[in-house]
Amino acid sequence: MYTILIILGVQIIYVSMFTIRMILTLKGRSYSAAVISMGEIFIYMSGLTLVLNRLDNPINLLAYCVGYGLGILTGTFIEGKMALGYVMVQIITSREDAGLAEQLRENGFGVTSWLAEGRDADRLVLEVLAKRKNEPHLYKMVDSLCRPDAFVISHEPRHFRGGFWMQKVRC
Repeated sequence: MYTILIILGVQIIYVSMFTIRMILTLKGRSYSAAVISMGEIFIYMSGLTLVLNRLDNPINLLAYCVGYGLGILTGTFIEGKMALGYVMVQIITSREDAGLAEQLRENGFGVTSWLAEGRDADRLVLEVLAKRKNEPHLYKMVDSLCRPDAFVISHEPRHFRGGFWMQKVRC
């Protein structure tokens, strides 16, 4: 039983590190990813050795597999709490929500806005760049300040430079 718990724990730690390393790599943080990978491979080899030396008990292999799945969930949860990177949120709303841009700016968000032509009426389009850790706060503001039919879409920018964002911004 002790071995099974060790295998499970080692796998959870290994796969969590693997998940975080992959996310760091995709976000261009290769030095951080390289440091994590050194610990990751040590933990991986330790867990694999435990399983391969005890193949007589299929429960060990099951613990290895379950630990892998739990490690994915754990790593994703940790990365969500770290909230690395930025998010670009585009808000398409009614022209009557024109005060939204100023209220977002007062809360430290950089906002670019323009008028657009919708199918049934003129629309107001706002683009807001925010740190991912502030994304929930931004959505709460939009929900409380916009009409319910506002269309909100977000994506993760790969690169940006210049503009309001490069100044000292709270978000």
